[in-house]
Amino acid sequence: MSYSPLFLSLKVAATATIIVFVIGTLSARLITRRLFPGKSLVESLILLPLVLPPTVIGFGLLYLFGNNGIIGKLLMDWFGWQVVFSWTGAVIASAVVSFPLMYQSAAAAFLNYDHDLENTALTLGASKLKIFFSISFPLAWPGLLAGLVMVFARSLGEFGATLMIAGYIPGKTDTIPLAIYFAVEAGRMEQAIMWVIIIIALGFSAVLWLNMWSRRKIRKPYQ
Repeated sequence: MSYSPLFLSLKVAATATIIVFVIGTLSARLITRRLFPGKSLVESLILLPLVLPPTVIGFGLLYLFGNNGIIGKLLMDWFGWQVVFSWTGAVIASAVVSFPLMYQSAAAAFLNYDHDLENTALTLGASKLKIFFSISFPLAWPGLLAGLVMVFARSLGEFGATLMIAGYIPGKTDTIPLAIYFAVEAGRMEQAIMWVIIIIALGFSAVLWLNMWSRRKIRKPYQ
């Protein structure tokens, strides 16, 4: 039996996590600390994937990134890059579905520390970029790390949107959730059970590590 679904799932989840971590962190930093018209609307759109069925998200991505889609056609014409039926499509699906988790964690992280430290550094002449990397990012890191772990775990389990845009191509787009579904469809129950155990172990390990790390961080100030 091929173990390509495991390696592909880890590859997709890791890539999606990096993309979502960077964009989600910067988005949260820019949006949560500012008041502007339509802010509630913007945040509602960001969080929308949390309440939409994955198939709806997948349909939207297929509409945008399909060979005749608005973005997909441009990518194909300019770069010869096909998103649908590729592992790139799986990355995009995972990133879109998991993005709200990162945004929520990052937004809470940037709001829940003493901002006077940033204001003091600003009055002393430090640039905003230096303040972000030397003060804001380190203070928000526990919340950012929590978001990062949840994004990775969610990306591992993404199914509906991935099936819509990436399809099921053995050795190319067969992530673990897709492998489980099609193994059951084909009556290969032992194979499906094996993949179920593997993905549960991966997800549980990620969440368990996060909980243990969080408890250590909470106890540390009192030691």
